[in-house]
Amino acid sequence: MSENEESKEDNYLAIGIGIGLPLGALLGLIIFDELAIGAGIGLVFGVTFGTVFNSSKNKKE
Repeated sequence: MSENEESKEDNYLAIGIGIGLPLGALLGLIIFDELAIGAGIGLVFGVTFGTVFNSSKNKKE
């Protein structure tokens, strides 16, 4: 496995955080009227989904 393939596997967590954090912050402002609560929730979902996608990709190989 080359170095580029290894780094691609780790990108799912970063992508999950990058998408979950702003979406959670937006939903937190809309629903809870609190940026930090939504950002925290979005971060948790981003880490969770990123880890799930990363582990499912590793399982197929």
